[in-house]
Parts: sequence; structure tokens; C-alpha cells
Amino acid sequence: MQRRAFLKKAGLGAVAGTAAVAAPAIAQTTPQINWKMTSTYGPSLPPLFSTAQLFCSMVKDLTDGNFNIRLYPAGELVPGYGVMDAVGNRTVECGQTASYYYYGKDPSFCFDTAVPFGLNVRQMNAWMYEGDGLKLMRELFAPRGIVNFPLGNTGTQMGGWYRKEIKTVEDLKGLKMRTAGFAGEVLSRMGVIPQQVPPGDIYPSLEKGALDAVEFVGPVDDEKLGFQKVAKYYYYPGWWEGSAQVSLYVNDKAYAELPKHYQAAIDIASRAAGSKMVQDYDAHNPEALRRLIANGAVLKSFPREVMDASFEASSVVYKEFCDKDAGFKKIFENYMAFRDNVVPWFRVAEGSYDNYLGAALARQKK
Repeated sequence: MQRRAFLKKAGLGAVAGTAAVAAPAIAQTTPQINWKMTSTYGPSLPPLFSTAQLFCSMVKDLTDGNFNIRLYPAGELVPGYGVMDAVGNRTVECGQTASYYYYGKDPSFCFDTAVPFGLNVRQMNAWMYEGDGLKLMRELFAPRGIVNFPLGNTGTQMGGWYRKEIKTVEDLKGLKMRTAGFAGEVLSRMGVIPQQVPPGDIYPSLEKGALDAVEFVGPVDDEKLGFQKVAKYYYYPGWWEGSAQVSLYVNDKAYAELPKHYQAAIDIASRAAGSKMVQDYDAHNPEALRRLIANGAVLKSFPREVMDASFEASSVVYKEFCDKDAGFKKIFENYMAFRDNVVPWFRVAEGSYDNYLGAALARQKK
């Protein structure tokens, strides 16, 4: 099966093989457990939803079919943005979502997904697993009755779709824009009117004129949702999402009741399925972007004036939140210290390499 092959490619072949060899013994001593899992997403967003599907399949494989998690798309059991509450009160045992959707509960949740001018995907993984990220996030989620696990990342996102060109900061004023999390707070300081709209409602709102602009993810997902049909200007980069981590929430009591090797299966499967999400976006965004442009999208970069104003507005908002929330400040200082330490290295190595290679390939095509 494909998921067996992926387990081997992800370096988990030994785990899968051990489970297969020991199946008769495990079957006698391992309980049959059935969980429900809800998601903020659905089948219309394949990289996101398929990651949750792959996670469930891997958990089943790693436990020789004894730990089964049934996945429900957004709206079937609970609303798309109801994942945190549903997992916390054990309406479901686990869920897939992005933590910045819960900005209204606590802005600190955004550090589990993305914050303006934050970490890229590799830097985020390093902070979570080699820095203090996972420890700090576990402390943040504990009062909600949740044990959180990283479950993939979209990579750097696009800056979204606009009905009109953005030439100056003035062009942002009065713009009704679908966005999420901390980005809305910063953009509002620049005159934008942020709107948090669930994925399934974004296109109709844009089509009817209830929205002037929308940012979602990037070419793969944006193409599926058809934004280019009603807003042709496609801007980059999404400075509010240098990466965007998706998370697995597990009810803490349900998690504590699991045998240790079932807990290990959750950790292993979330890492492997999450890695697959990054690969999916990296492999398929380039062609999706080419198709969007071929079908009329106008690709544009945000002017430097807009980027600089966004950076300054972000700094102001961060200071405000740090001044009034000690918990936010603790996470902010750790996160940004990690960012400031690793970014110079990325500029020396990967940044210089990517910039040169991109310019060399462009010259070669002339």
C-alpha cells in the first residue's frame, strides 16, 4: 500500500516492520480503540485534508489495525472553527486545525501557526523540535485540555487576491479583506477591515462583493477555490505567514488513557504525515501558479513601501501585546530570539544560493 511505502521513505520502516512481525502478540494484549477526529478543512482542500487522512491511516498501520480514528470534514460534526472547543470538551478525541483561528481566545495561539514576519517552515520546525517551541505550546494548550502536535506546514504563503492594484499604503485603506489571526490586527492598523471567513464561504463572499480581497494559502489551494475568477491581482509574499503550521489537537484525558505505544504512534504519524504536507505544497505549487497566470491572474509583489509599513505596524502591535500580557511576552521573546538567531545563517547559505540560482536560470532562458 502507498502508506506503507511512505512509512519506509519517512524512515519509519523499522517501526512498521516491528508492528507487522509482532502482530500476533500485540493482538492479544493491545486494546481496540476507536476515536473521532474533526477538521477545519474538507476534501476540497486536498493537501490539508489528505494530511489528516494520512495521519489516521498511519496510526492504524502502526498499531496493527487496533487504533482507529474516524475523520470528519468541517461541518459534519462541528463547525470548521469549532475544533478547539470540540477537542477540549471531548466531543471528539482529536482534531486538525490551525491555531491562529483562535486568536480571539488568546493571541498567543498564533505562535503555533504563524505571526507576521515570523519563521519559515524549516525554522519553525527547528523552533518546535529543537528550540522551546513545543514546550511553550504545550504549556499554552494545557489549560484548554489539549495536547498539541505539529501536523504539517504550508510553507510561505501568498499575499492574496485583490480586485485592485496595491501601489501604496493608501490603497489598503477601507479594503474588506478575508484574513486570519494576527495578520488582521496588523492590517487593521494600516486601514484594512479584516474579516475571518471559513474556507467554504470565501469565494461567495468575494464574488458578491462582501470582500474586496482575500488571502488563504497559495497556488494549490487558491486554484481549487477559484479566486482568480473574481479578483485578478495576485500578490506576494504573505508577510504574515512566512510559514503556517497546521496542528493536531488531542484531548488530554483521552491521550492519557492510551497505551504508551499508541501515544508513540500519534507522535510518529503526525511527524510523517506533516512532512508529506510540506512536500505536497513544494511539489505542486509551481505548476498551479503557472496555470493561474495562464488563466488571467496578474502576479505582483507588494511594493517596498507597503512591506516596510507592514513591518513597522507589526512591531507596534507586538509591543502593545507584550506590554499587557506577560504570557504573550514570554512566548514572543523566545520565538523572536530564535528567529533573529537563525535568519542570518539562512541569508548566508540558502538565501544567497537561491537568489543566485534564480537569477542564473533567468539569464539562461533569455
